[in-house]
Amino acid sequence: MTTTTGPHPTRRLILQGAVSVALIGLGNLPFAASPARAAANDKYPEEAFKQKSEADAIKALYGRNAEPSDKVKLDAPEIAENGGVVPVSVTTTLDKVSSISFFVAENPYALAASYKFAEGTIPAVANRLKMAKSTKLVAIVEADGKLYSATKDVKVTVGGCGG
Repeated sequence: MTTTTGPHPTRRLILQGAVSVALIGLGNLPFAASPARAAANDKYPEEAFKQKSEADAIKALYGRNAEPSDKVKLDAPEIAENGGVVPVSVTTTLDKVSSISFFVAENPYALAASYKFAEGTIPAVANRLKMAKSTKLVAIVEADGKLYSATKDVKVTVGGCGG
């Protein structure tokens, strides 16, 4: 039996070399370190998370009030069968979104979650919040230096923060 060596070993070596060069080249691009730098520059809003009332939490987080907008879509159930895990989501068609926050008025601490966005990120958030009792849920979107909000009343039937 005769063994023939054709272009296969050479082609394989060329492809391996090309992939290695491409991967080494990708390691030098700036996007690899960007998320760490962005996260390091954000300050945790500790004071806002300590506020008991919704108005105080909004003031501590943003320093001003939001205006209602139909460009902010808040999706939450009208009736939550378990207050321990209430699914909520926010999407928006606004440009230059820098943050989205959830406020639950009747919880022990009103600010439930706050997210910061890098420029160019698709502004959408989904989460499961714990709600003490039936309450108003508020989502605030900060876009281009202005605040926009959407609200929804959620009726909690079982569980929640209060037990």
